[in-house]
Formats: sequence, C-alpha cells, structure tokens
Amino acid sequence: MVAEDEKEDDAPAKADNNNGQKYGKDIFNANDKNETWYHELIEDGLALSYRVDQVYHRGKSEFQEIEVVQTTPFGRLLVTDGLMQSSECDEVVYHEALVHPAMTLHENPKRVFIAGGGEGATMREVLRHPSVEECVMVDIDGVLVEQCREHCPFYNDNAYDDPRAKLVIGDAKKGLEDYPEGSFDVIVMDLSDPLDGGPCYQLYTTSFYETAKSKLKPNGILVTQSGCASVRDAQFVWSPIHNTLKQVFDNVSGYTMCVPSFTSEWGFNIASLDPAKPNLREKGMSEVDERLKERKLDTALQFYDSISHARMFSPPKQLRKMLAEETRVMTVENPLFMCTTDTHVGLFEKK
Repeated sequence: MVAEDEKEDDAPAKADNNNGQKYGKDIFNANDKNETWYHELIEDGLALSYRVDQVYHRGKSEFQEIEVVQTTPFGRLLVTDGLMQSSECDEVVYHEALVHPAMTLHENPKRVFIAGGGEGATMREVLRHPSVEECVMVDIDGVLVEQCREHCPFYNDNAYDDPRAKLVIGDAKKGLEDYPEGSFDVIVMDLSDPLDGGPCYQLYTTSFYETAKSKLKPNGILVTQSGCASVRDAQFVWSPIHNTLKQVFDNVSGYTMCVPSFTSEWGFNIASLDPAKPNLREKGMSEVDERLKERKLDTALQFYDSISHARMFSPPKQLRKMLAEETRVMTVENPLFMCTTDTHVGLFEKK
C-alpha cells in the first residue's frame, strides 16, 4: 500500500494528458488566475463545480444574492445565494415538465396562478395555451425578475408583454389568499426549494395547500416543483411533499424528470380536484397528444408529449415504494427542509 502523499508525488500529472486538459484536483491547484470556478455544495461530501466565463450581474436584493453568469457546460445561469436555479441549456426541460402536464390534463384552463417563477419561463409556457385568458404571476423579488429580463430574455420570451399576463411583485402566499375562492383553473408552484431560513418553506405545508385548494375551481389542478427525486435523495422533500398534498387532495401523483444542470432527477407533484379521480399517468398518455395538437402545441414544444408524459409518470420501483411508505407531513410547526447548503466560497480550501 502506498501512502496518500506518495501517490500524489509519484503519480504523473493528469494535466499532461489530453493536450493539457486539467482534471480532478489539478483544476483547483491550477495557477491559471484567469479561471473563475464556482463550487456549489450540494450536500455533505458532494459539490458541483463549473467554470464561470463571464459575470453579467452580481448583486444583492432585499431577499437574496443574485448572479447571472456565463458558463461553458450550461450556458447562461441564474444563481441565487450561491445555488444554481436554472440554466440556458436545459431550462426548457424543467419548465415544460412543470407546466404542461397540469395545463394539458385540464380540459380548458382559462385562469392560472403562478407562485414564484421569477425567470418568466413558467409564464412563457402557460401562455402557450390559447385557452388562457389571464395568468397571474406573483414573485417576491422584483430585482431578480428585472435582472432575468435584462440578461436572460430567452426565459420570458416577451411573455410579460402579453395582455393576458399579470405580473405582481409581492408575497405569493398573500397574493393567492387575496383572491376569492374558486378563482383559478390551474395553480403552478415554481418556488425555491424549502430551505431552513428560506422564504418559501411555508408554501409546502398543509395549511398553504388548504388555501390553494380553496382557490381552485371545480376540476382544478395544482402542481409544484418538489426538489431532488433520484433514488438517493428523493426522501428529502419529494416524497414528504407528495404525502403532505395527500392530506388535502384526494388525487395526487408524483413525477420526475432528469434536469442535467441540477445533477439529479428532479421531482414534481400534481394534485387534481377532478371528482372522477383519473389515473393521471394513463389520462396523460391517452389525451396529451390530441390536446397538444388541438392547441397547436404539438410542434411548438421541445420536450413534452405523451411519450415524455409516460416516462415522467413512471418512477422506478424504489421511488414508488418510497411514496407508498411515506408518513411525514409538512406543517408550519414541523417543516422539512432540503439538505443544508452553503455558498461556494472557500469550499475547496484545506482546513
């Protein structure tokens, strides 16, 4: 057995291979001062690192630190409090997966409420549906909304200029509470993950879901992003959110999709007030393509169709077992959080 120090001294430098390409520790030991690397601590013992080629914005709002940066692997990124929120390369996967199952499973969505969604891409996808008469988006951070409009116009793609769009800068919880009961056909929860000390965790609780249910019309649908959902991390919040929704709604389905920049399968939960309690996987497989064609979205969407729907609503055996056995319920008094995260500063410095 060779000591660790001897291994490092005797081993040939990996940077000598592949025309000088750096790997592993050589990246962080490199002397190239022109390279800027961000290191996002995902959980204890696991981090994501990416090189930042250009910074378009770096500042702080009343609520969070906001950065818009350019990277080679992911394109342009929105980063808040040191955590990647979405990327140019695959945001369409996340936003189509979040929006279109709910919008397509509803026969005639006319009024839609979005909680969060500061990039504007969720509104962009909602407004693709011609039946929509009004889409209300309430996000608490006006600085983030404006920075995305300025530096990442591909997110909203002029959605805010649509006369059906209503953008409100404010508290999404209060914004929804102010509407009368039965106001919306679809509610889309595009929030940050429930983090300890974060502003959003109360919007993943039974009390909020009771409020949201009361604001839905008959046959209304609610969908929420639900954090990591791979076989090794879905238990953090995806399965508890699913069980929490089941305390309020009779028909709840969890679904997932791979979002590469998130370094995980990503989770969503959808809840329906349809009294027939349809199997949302089967209903989507049989109806999605026809409805997309009727709405002239069959060629407009890049990711979502009936085959994608079937894949999303077919989680592997471990996840199905996790949902079946989940007993935790998220309340204001007893919330659950994603794993603790920190910003990238000093992550790879020796202690």
